[in-house]
Amino acid sequence: MSLLNRDIAPLPNILLDPIVTAALAEDLGRGGDITSDALIDADHISRLQLRPRRPGVLAGMDVLARVLYHVDTRIHLEAHRHDGERLQALDPIATLEGPTRSLLTAERTALNFLTRLSGIATLTRTMVDQLEGCTARLACTRKTTPGLRALEKRAVRLGGGVNHRLGLDDAMLIKDNHIAAVGSITHALARARAQLGHLRMIELEVDTLEQLEEALVTPPHAILLDNMDLNDLRRAVAMTGGRCLLTASGGIDAQRLREIADTGVDLIAVGALTHSAPQLDIGLDAME
Repeated sequence: MSLLNRDIAPLPNILLDPIVTAALAEDLGRGGDITSDALIDADHISRLQLRPRRPGVLAGMDVLARVLYHVDTRIHLEAHRHDGERLQALDPIATLEGPTRSLLTAERTALNFLTRLSGIATLTRTMVDQLEGCTARLACTRKTTPGLRALEKRAVRLGGGVNHRLGLDDAMLIKDNHIAAVGSITHALARARAQLGHLRMIELEVDTLEQLEEALVTPPHAILLDNMDLNDLRRAVAMTGGRCLLTASGGIDAQRLREIADTGVDLIAVGALTHSAPQLDIGLDAME
């Protein structure tokens, strides 16, 4: 685990709480946890421990804490590991102690968040490790689960990746359909600059070297090279000559990461980090 990952702050409660309460409401439905209420005495106390069943990178401890808080403030959370840490199978992540009914009510929602976010962090770290020694950085995209973007983008950072834009409002990304509607790359860039605030960036997506040549007449801050092969990526890097950031994108998997990085691009955008990461299997089991 790098120091950088440990320095990534938890998300503020004002962002977490609406997500958590919606997830709990979905699970509790109209009648609450009828199984636990029927079987468990109200004063029964349990001590449970979270452990991963395979190695990975931990993410989602902030949202875990909010799930427990909203279910029952009497649940005590003792963290043994922190977000961004590498885990080995069966490493103790946290110990939970409190009313058994409440622990069982919180269990599935808590694990859904923790396994999903840790899976994203784990896949990200696996890919980042392949880029060791390269200057290219690994970036995620906006291909996130609706409503969970802030959580999933943070999980990518905990895995060692970086975020592309968080939404439509924090940077301009001119794509092929924008260009088709406006008429040309040159016209699109001119219109974007006319509306651009002084703290905003423009990125332009191109899929041919001819489009890149037109864009480089008055370069934007960044250019996204979409679905280019290795030879075209190398030529694009040479043509650009460091005048703007270059991002390789489009159907990139782990097997191609290193050779893409070796072309000299600055970033590699991988949508799979958030849309296809397998969950990290984590169990919540009673302690003897």
